[in-house]
Amino acid sequence: MITWYQKNKKTIILISLISLIIPLLWVTYKAITSKKDSITVTFDWHPSLISFLVGYYILLLFFIFSSFIYWLVLHIKMIINLKNEKTKTELIHLKNQVSPHFFFNTLNNLYGLIDKDSEKAKHLILKISDMMRYSVYEGQKDTVLIKDEVDFIYNFIELHTMRYLKKLDISFTTEIKNTEIKITPLLFIILIENAFKHGVEILRNDAFIRIFLRADNSTIYFKVENNFNPTVKTEKGIGLENLTRRLTLIYPNKHTFITNINNDIFKAQLTIQL
Repeated sequence: MITWYQKNKKTIILISLISLIIPLLWVTYKAITSKKDSITVTFDWHPSLISFLVGYYILLLFFIFSSFIYWLVLHIKMIINLKNEKTKTELIHLKNQVSPHFFFNTLNNLYGLIDKDSEKAKHLILKISDMMRYSVYEGQKDTVLIKDEVDFIYNFIELHTMRYLKKLDISFTTEIKNTEIKITPLLFIILIENAFKHGVEILRNDAFIRIFLRADNSTIYFKVENNFNPTVKTEKGIGLENLTRRLTLIYPNKHTFITNINNDIFKAQLTIQL
C-alpha cells in the first residue's frame, strides 16, 4: 500500500485537488447566476449517482487523512533518525577525546625516561603501543567484553606505575561472575586516570588508589578511591564531563554516577543496569 502510494502520490494529489475544486466551482457558479439573496443547493440526480459521489468523497477523505498520517509518520521517523545520528556523532567525538586524554601524560614523561632507564623505556613503549591498539580498534566499538576492559585497566595501572619513581599503593579488586558481559569501552579508565592525575601525581608520599569492580548479568558496579592534597589546585580536565555525557547518551535512566569527598579522599561510584 505504501509503495503504491509513493509511486502514484502526484496523481492522487492532483485528483484530490480537482475533486475538491469542482464542487466549489459549481456552488460558486450557482451563487453568481442566481438572482436570489440566498441559494439552496439540491441534487435532483439519480440516486445511484448520488451514492457513487458520496462513496467517492468518503474515499477521498480517507486518502487525504491517510496521506496526512503517512506524512506525519515519515517526519517523526526522520526526526528520530536525525537525533540518533546526532547522538552517534557526539559519541564518536567523545570517544576520540578519551584516547589522547590519558596517553598524553605518559608520552610527556617518556623522553626523560629514555636517558635514565632505556630498558624500562622500551617496555613502556611496548605497553603504550598495546594500549593504543586497544583504544583505537576496540575503543571504537559499541561494546567490548568486560574481561578485555579489565585487562586494559591492568595494563594501564602497570604503565602508570612504571612512570613514577616513588612507591605507590594501588589495588584493583574484581568480582566478575560472567567474563562475557559486554560493556561500553573506555568508561572506567577515565575515573582511574582522574585518580592518578589528582592524587598520585600530586602527593609526595603515601598516595593510594583503591579500585573495585563487581559485575553480574544484571548490574555493573565500579568504585575508585584516592587520596589527594586539598591545598593543591589542579586544572579541571574534560574527563568527568566526558564520562557523564557518555553515560547519559548510552545508559539513559540505567545508571547512577556519584562522587564525594571525605577527609581528603575522593570517591567515585558508578552503577550500570544492563
